[in-house]
Amino acid sequence: MSTVIETAVVKPAPVSTPFRQFVSRFAESRAALAGLVIFVTILILAIAAPLIAPTDPYDLTKVDIIDNRLPPGSQSLDGTTYWLGTDGLGRDMVSAMLYGIRISLFVAVSSGVVALLIGMVLGLSAAYFGGIVDTLIMRLVDLKLGFPSVLLALLLLAALGKGVDKIIIAIVVVQWATYARVVRAGALVERSKEYVDAAQGLALGHMRVLFRHLLPNALPPLIVVGTVQIANAIALESTLSFLGLGLPPTEPSLGLLIANGFDYMLSGKYWISIYPGIVLLVTILSINLMGDQVRDVLNPRLQK
Repeated sequence: MSTVIETAVVKPAPVSTPFRQFVSRFAESRAALAGLVIFVTILILAIAAPLIAPTDPYDLTKVDIIDNRLPPGSQSLDGTTYWLGTDGLGRDMVSAMLYGIRISLFVAVSSGVVALLIGMVLGLSAAYFGGIVDTLIMRLVDLKLGFPSVLLALLLLAALGKGVDKIIIAIVVVQWATYARVVRAGALVERSKEYVDAAQGLALGHMRVLFRHLLPNALPPLIVVGTVQIANAIALESTLSFLGLGLPPTEPSLGLLIANGFDYMLSGKYWISIYPGIVLLVTILSINLMGDQVRDVLNPRLQK
């Protein structure tokens, strides 16, 4: 009589990586998922603007001043249908908004990346070296944060002039201090831990300690602030363009489109300002919805 011994092979449970944990917790919020879908849709439309826009608002040869301020659904003399109407220069509103959100996102992301890099380097240096370096950097941060952001941007643009590069410089000057303070706060906590002392005891270089040991542990709050600052940069660019100090009239950003239609609001030409305003509101709202959930996921105190 033979005895059959069955051996069961137990497969190890899959290891949940930090990225999978982040995605899983982020997906718990329907509002954050809705914000992500809306933002990705807007981003795709902005990138594909040259392919899907009915007309090119930059091409002045295709813009007829006779077609200015046409209401939604109107047709031009050549048979073109303007589904959302035209603005004061005769540009198709759909095309102008597609290119407008493209410019607004480019300005916000470009200025956000540059401001983050500057603030990250200064914040890490202040926390790591301390002493006179920390004092000088933080006094400069305090001086910047004590100055109204919009007023500082207005002064810079009044001196630099209009243009995409000029407004990126202005927003970088406005935002870098916020990143520096956040990075310094997180790096100070990590600076006093034993692994930093061990890295210094092994005679590792300052750059390696800063960017390989301190930065990864100070990164979560920086990601949260980055999402909020991108939304703030879009709003700031729109504000400056609305005030006439941002982009030139030939570059239709959302703020400039809203400003162009402001004078026609009382005469019933609502679509010139309302439609770009809705797109601007939805874009900022989607980024803020994602930023709120990212904050909840990365902050252990807010985890259920």
